Amino acid sequence: MLLLRPHPKTLIRPALLAVVVVAAALVIEAMIPSGSAAGAERLAVAVIVILALMLWLMVPVLRWRATTYELTTRRLRMRTGIVTRQGRDIPLARINDVSFEQGPLDRLLGSGRLVVESAAEHGQIVLTDIPQVEHVQATLFRLVAEEQRRIGRQERNLP
Repeated sequence: MLLLRPHPKTLIRPALLAVVVVAAALVIEAMIPSGSAAGAERLAVAVIVILALMLWLMVPVLRWRATTYELTTRRLRMRTGIVTRQGRDIPLARINDVSFEQGPLDRLLGSGRLVVESAAEHGQIVLTDIPQVEHVQATLFRLVAEEQRRIGRQERNLP
């Protein structure tokens, strides 16, 4: 059984933006002229920046924490959503093909896109930012083959 979250690289962009926001806040703080109201103005800038950063960073982190992909011996389960939860279960017996895609950055970080072809009505499912995508693809492919063999044995043993 595998329990996965999207690769932590999904948090890089919000973190880089946070660094830029902090740098801009420091420049604004330095530009506030000294005077009787300077302390209050600097405090206001700091509070606004801290609140903005909390909101800006909280949503991607919560989204990352709330997204899970679970691979069991019988199904592939996907769960997403912070406030409104969404889920999808695909029985391994319904999966026709499993492939992966990796760009240069994905190869460097060991992540990628997993493409699952299903006999269900939704057809193709693309899971992005999967860590160790080659290992996950191989594991999923092996589990699908084992499930199909198991079902084949059960069907042959029917009276």
